[in-house]
Amino acid sequence: MDQDYDFESFFIGGSWRRPSQTSHRLTVCSPTDHRRVGSAPLATPVDVDAAVEAARFATINPSWSALSGHERADQLERLADELDKVSAQRAGLTSLQNGMPIAVARFAEGDAPVGLLRYYAALARSTPTEQTRPRIDGQGSTVVRREPVGVVAMIVPWNFPQVLTMFKLAPALASGCTVVLKPSPETTLDAFVLAEAAERAGLPAGVLNVVTGGADIGRYLVGHPDVDKVAFTGSTAAGRDIGRICGELLRPVTLELGGKSAAIVLDDADVADLVTGLATASLLNNGQTCHLSTRVLVPARRHDEIFDALDALVSNLRIGDPLDEATHVGPLVSERQRDRVLGYIATGTADTSLAVGGAGRAIPDRGWFVPPAVFGRVRNDSALARDEIFGPVLAVIPYGNVEEAIAIANDSEYGLGGTVWTSDPDAGLDVARRIQTGSVGVNYFDLDVGAPFGGVKASGLGRELGPEGLDAYVNLKSIFVR
Repeated sequence: MDQDYDFESFFIGGSWRRPSQTSHRLTVCSPTDHRRVGSAPLATPVDVDAAVEAARFATINPSWSALSGHERADQLERLADELDKVSAQRAGLTSLQNGMPIAVARFAEGDAPVGLLRYYAALARSTPTEQTRPRIDGQGSTVVRREPVGVVAMIVPWNFPQVLTMFKLAPALASGCTVVLKPSPETTLDAFVLAEAAERAGLPAGVLNVVTGGADIGRYLVGHPDVDKVAFTGSTAAGRDIGRICGELLRPVTLELGGKSAAIVLDDADVADLVTGLATASLLNNGQTCHLSTRVLVPARRHDEIFDALDALVSNLRIGDPLDEATHVGPLVSERQRDRVLGYIATGTADTSLAVGGAGRAIPDRGWFVPPAVFGRVRNDSALARDEIFGPVLAVIPYGNVEEAIAIANDSEYGLGGTVWTSDPDAGLDVARRIQTGSVGVNYFDLDVGAPFGGVKASGLGRELGPEGLDAYVNLKSIFVR
């Protein structure tokens, strides 16, 4: 892709507005070869104020606030159509910015955001604004009314920037909210492509506003007095900071945070099926996925068999240019992230009794590449098992019986994803019910747009996707009538 993505203005109030400080810019470079992908202005608090003001005005502007659920659904469908026209471009842009293999990006970043818009458009059409209920005492009735929460500040991460934006944006728009979106600095450019699509689709002015910046601008946006709700996906550390601000302001917040999920391999699991499934469930997007099953809990008697199979898996994954269809593992998003992951690998190599698998792999001369690694006989109290590494690193942990496996899986500050692997799906379901986490897959892991997704413990607050994702953007009002 030879196109340069250079943007000179923010998308605020339905038009392109020049930044308050034109000399402050953000340059995005490819983690594959360090070449320049594009640039955008950096926002100041003045720009954020303008974006929030535009979003606030749109909440009372009849061009948006007076629309019915069916009319909002039409708006979402038009935006979906515009995004669909540039699906391949958007997928490639994500790969350029964060190193996601194009085979993953094509669906996750190209097609999935379009599907989410259409799903929530259908919900907007079918979900009534009001429901009349007879009173329990028989004296009259109560009208329960769903009203949009108002202005939503959305802060999205770099690992799945477009689809995680749509986890929030689609239900917010379907509910009648307005949005100020701040993308991650590493993947800023696709947010402007989204804004261009919104402009072509005729989304009313101020309904979607896009500003940029780092943690300082994010913190300013989260605490802005005219923001009504915050939706954030990112690290647990940042989520705690945002949660503190929102708690002080009594401001509703949805937090989808980190994970260190467990794959519980039962004694009857087929090793070939396990390895095929873990290639996605544990290593998707170069290991830069929050729900991945990176702790692989295996029966002690089968440890070496499964370790060897996983070692063979990672040794055969093709590392290279994420725009190459044959690539399984692209670069990590940044030099900082690469060095962080390599630090864990170095520590694990020194601490574990079984040498790292996947070592000695040839990698490209340029780019922030890390060969996938598997560690065996890992203790659950080690950094390899406790910390969210966010790279292609697996820890194989032996257990004695199923009760111990469940205890090890639950012995984590996180609770976002997880998997169970077995030849007996009913037994797998029984184990899945006992794992303290927000989602579990039996013999695979794949999010369901129609079902809620989110975490427990340090993995977050609230739920996205499904009808529950729509509920996160409404206030409920009861009107008593006699």
